[in-house]
Amino acid sequence: MKIITALFFSVATFSSIVFAHGDKHQNDALFKGLDSPAAKVVVAFHEALKSGGKQQAQDLLADDVTIFEGGGVERSALEYAQHHMLADMAYLSAVDSQTLEHQVEVVGTTAISISRSHTKGVYKGKERDYESMETMILELQKGSWKIIHIHWSN
Repeated sequence: MKIITALFFSVATFSSIVFAHGDKHQNDALFKGLDSPAAKVVVAFHEALKSGGKQQAQDLLADDVTIFEGGGVERSALEYAQHHMLADMAYLSAVDSQTLEHQVEVVGTTAISISRSHTKGVYKGKERDYESMETMILELQKGSWKIIHIHWSN
């Protein structure tokens, strides 16, 4: 419970810092912290999903990652790799996605990545055109950043 409370406080504080600048500095805050090693893991994960790199994507996840998507939950990297990852890869290879904003904040051995993107294209004969949001929490484990939680929503 302490970890969840601390992460909630960190996300709330991070969100208020990022979005409290007003219109004058809004663009400066839309992309932040992307040179950090943790941010590079997030980008590599997205690239692996888009290119069909199943093993590369799985290697960036903590073994006990929790993934919330579409009202469902997957509770390990293996579960995700055996189920929903392949559908995500097929979908992402068929549509175009543009990142509208992405901020990564590193606090000690924890990193929080929040982003918003616009996706457009045709998948399984249906037009897709929407904005989505993503939150990832990463943890430094044995010298490598691993994704420990993902929450995707439209």
